[in-house]
Amino acid sequence: MTAPTSTAALTPKIVAAMKRYRVMAWVVGTGLLVLVLVAMPLKYFAGDPTLVATVGPIHGFLYMGYLALTADLGVKSRWPVLRLLLVALAGTIPFVSFIAERKVTAPLRDAEPRPSPPG
Repeated sequence: MTAPTSTAALTPKIVAAMKRYRVMAWVVGTGLLVLVLVAMPLKYFAGDPTLVATVGPIHGFLYMGYLALTADLGVKSRWPVLRLLLVALAGTIPFVSFIAERKVTAPLRDAEPRPSPPG
């Protein structure tokens, strides 16, 4: 899942798609962690399915948005189908969406100007 898009090929449309994808990857990843690390233990160990009933559908809805934004970025960046599928699946495994987001948006971070150190 390394980023084949070079910083020279970053068009404004790709940059905008990367930013949208980046936000959604964090939202979906955080929602999945809440579902897996908080809601599921509450359901199975405390017998309270309320949080799963609330967070589960919200995560599912947000994951559909993640898929749409992943497809948008993949088409604009001309990713191979396998890469697109792997990045799309990253939203289903806890912590993996954060890793995929870092790899996918590396060209965007590399293109951003860095402040020079004081002195």
